[in-house]
Amino acid sequence: MKEGTTIGPSAGEAWALRSRLPEEREFEAREPVMCRNIKPLFNFDPPATDEEVHDAAVQFVRKLSGTTKPSKRNQAAFEHAVISIAACARELLVTLETSHPPRNREEEASKARARMAARFA
Repeated sequence: MKEGTTIGPSAGEAWALRSRLPEEREFEAREPVMCRNIKPLFNFDPPATDEEVHDAAVQFVRKLSGTTKPSKRNQAAFEHAVISIAACARELLVTLETSHPPRNREEEASKARARMAARFA
């Protein structure tokens, strides 16, 4: 890469751009914040189930659409999006690689409970 070349934000950082006019936007690196309802599914023992992947896809589509229950008119589009995203998510989870050992679900759940207790104490 040539010196002085600027690269825009990654997909994970794109949401962090301020809502200014396009010509005024700065490409800033910020700590990404994930929707609390979507849980990490990669590198667990046992692996994520199809139900967990589907539930994450539903949460993602709900977040994007801004609705928890679509109207009858939009129900087919909503369901199609959930199915498509679940398939892509499953493919991603199958193809990702790591050198770290699989995480234990019980240990991660107890850590989450401890964080919640500290947060709401």
